Amino acid sequence: MAEQRGQPGRAHWIRTRSAWLRGRTATLRDAPFPRRLLAQLVHIRVLDVATRLAAQAFLTAIPVLFVLAAFMPHEVRNSVSESLRTVLGLHGASLDEIKQVLQAGGQTTTAKAFGGVGVLVTLISATSCSRVLQRLCERSWHLPHLSGRLAAWRWLAWLLVWLVGLTVQGQVRSGFGVGRGLGVFLYLVTATLLWWWTQHLLLGGRVPWLPLLPGAALTSAGLTALASGSQLYIPRSLNHSVAQFGPLGLVFTLLSWLIVVFTAITLGIGIGYVVAGQGRLARLLATPAPADEE
Repeated sequence: MAEQRGQPGRAHWIRTRSAWLRGRTATLRDAPFPRRLLAQLVHIRVLDVATRLAAQAFLTAIPVLFVLAAFMPHEVRNSVSESLRTVLGLHGASLDEIKQVLQAGGQTTTAKAFGGVGVLVTLISATSCSRVLQRLCERSWHLPHLSGRLAAWRWLAWLLVWLVGLTVQGQVRSGFGVGRGLGVFLYLVTATLLWWWTQHLLLGGRVPWLPLLPGAALTSAGLTALASGSQLYIPRSLNHSVAQFGPLGLVFTLLSWLIVVFTAITLGIGIGYVVAGQGRLARLLATPAPADEE
């Protein structure tokens, strides 16, 4: 009986604490920026969300790459290889491993093995990354979860746009043959547009466009810096891991790097909310007041 009486009390404590966490940053609109920032980072659970996103992206990338290799034309497979080479600076053994996966999938028997049902299942499972990203956006903006019935098509749309972006990243990063300087600028602009649209899409249009811009710009800046840094770190680390552990080394290195990448994304979107609600910028962007303050 004592345990039964204790259960409602514990459930009430959990609900109360969850409600406090959801509204904590919202009620700090007039607090100093560092205090609001700290409250937001605690609220969105940066490392936990980044790790989940990295794991989902990694588990999604492998079957999607196989689908690309099995069904897409030879030119598209070459474009994906070029994108990975340009963005990550791959060469040597690590690039050979990626090319082997993509080129081997182009065989007719592989395509038949997947079949239409296989493609559908792969795409549905791949939306798991979209779903976690949606929760990050909602948590960052202190919004309730959008039901699957309303959000399902958004998960798939985000995934398809991401796949298209993957195939052209190599051309963007090279500035379409003009030079790396233009490539960095184009990457910064396209990444900003992509993450601006991503937030609006996954939030179900519940936040106007302008307040979402700081988060998109911060995320884009972080990813642009990491893309440049990856060309120094990834090639040596991958080639060393592949030489020492074989394909398993590729797994360890890429998963570690994905955690870093999604940490930047989580920080960019989360901090963007705080920046968009700050003083004059909040009035300029017409950032809506949190529900707790209305």
